[in-house]
Amino acid sequence: MKIVLISTYELGRQPFGVVSPAAWLRKRGHEVACFDLTRQELDAETIRAAKLIAVYLPMHTATRLAVKLIPLLREQNPAAHVCCYGLYAPMNAEYLRGLGVATILGGEFENGLVGLAGRISTNGARVAKKPPGSEDSGLCYRGAGPQPEPVISLARLTFEVPDRTGMPALGKYAHLIVPGDGHRVVGSTEASRGCKHLCRHCPIVPVYNGVFRIVDRDVVMADVRQQVAAGAQHISFGDPDFFNGIRHALELVAAFHVEFPGVTYDVTIKIEHLRKYEQHLMTLRDTGCLFVTSAVESVDDTILERLDKGHTREDFLHVARTFRSLGMTLHPTFVAFTPWTTMEGYVDLLGVLAAEELVQNVAPIQLGIRLLIPEGSRLLELKEVRNDVGAFDAESLVYRWKNADARVDALSEIVQAIAADADRKKEARPFAFTRIWKATHVAAGRAAPDLGIAGGNGSAVPFLSEPWYCCAEPTQEQLVSIASVARKSIGPASVTVDGFV
Repeated sequence: MKIVLISTYELGRQPFGVVSPAAWLRKRGHEVACFDLTRQELDAETIRAAKLIAVYLPMHTATRLAVKLIPLLREQNPAAHVCCYGLYAPMNAEYLRGLGVATILGGEFENGLVGLAGRISTNGARVAKKPPGSEDSGLCYRGAGPQPEPVISLARLTFEVPDRTGMPALGKYAHLIVPGDGHRVVGSTEASRGCKHLCRHCPIVPVYNGVFRIVDRDVVMADVRQQVAAGAQHISFGDPDFFNGIRHALELVAAFHVEFPGVTYDVTIKIEHLRKYEQHLMTLRDTGCLFVTSAVESVDDTILERLDKGHTREDFLHVARTFRSLGMTLHPTFVAFTPWTTMEGYVDLLGVLAAEELVQNVAPIQLGIRLLIPEGSRLLELKEVRNDVGAFDAESLVYRWKNADARVDALSEIVQAIAADADRKKEARPFAFTRIWKATHVAAGRAAPDLGIAGGNGSAVPFLSEPWYCCAEPTQEQLVSIASVARKSIGPASVTVDGFV
């Protein structure tokens, strides 16, 4: 059976959530076409021939882009069974079903896709609505009632080695920038999924609820092996927290370094784990880890407590100083603007980054990210959040909020504009930071002290050309871009993207 798997966005990486199920489906005899719309156009003939079209939704940005694409897909192939899968599919199930999505799969989705494909092969792809007045008016699988696959599956799977056949070359994706050493080709993979922790703002929690799953080390190594053979000089591990399974992680990097001593890597690890497992940081350094990304989110202990992050300001400062003493690179990420952010707090955040010589380590976009509150967020457990947020905005897929200080919301827009401009100009991070520093002080009605960083603060550090982030809305430019790709690929349709042509 002909199947199309589509990724709309995954942080400039070759999408694991497409190449993993592709392996499962091809192994069972299906003809699978994979498309990454950040790097290629859809093929109209392939879309029209598909019996199953499955769109991968790993994050908010990907979902916002996908909801603009789905009507185009259904117009081109109304007979196809449309499925959405990934973290953000269950959280937005009602809205997606309203767009004509018949099957929603979250968590460990590969087996669900295999079951769905087998059923379509046997019974056909079309879907029908239940009779008016029935208890569930959503779309259902013809002849089977509501979808038989669990919307969220946390089953332990025996993973297949991802099949990257037909994907754009690794060289077309985000690359590693190493000061003084040029660019390196980057591959990516996952050694685990889900997370042990329950941070209130995290989109993983509504789906996995504290569960994480290991990908067998042999599968991970086989995937790394095929990417190194394809030219990868650096591997980015996409695990939500690489130290969720500390033994698995340490055994993996030891094997990785033995087989690929000249290949570097990066990982994402919580501040809480970086402090708890501090004795293992040298192992990362000595096995080729170029940098560690960590979701710090804030340097305000009150905000960190509301987010239930599991670390404090002091923990972050301790980890940052430990990394510096070990000669390692920490990439802290932030949700800089929240309903509780104050002008004084934002000035403090910038001051901490300057004082700790972390200006080079933080992508400017990180200083403009606003807190997202999606459907199912644990933040809604907080009475103050429930009382202050607006109604759920189905178009943006979030609960809207405003800061009590209008200057803070206005500043978030200014910072985002500076970050976007800096990205377009390929401006060095210290220069962008200085612009943000000055704009912040203007907004606060203060004189901006001279930071004295001019061309840099701290040593230049390695970083990926497309910054890591997951808690920000897509820009209008991204929405317009995906609409343009879709229209060129599968022809005009009676749908617009936020009013843009």
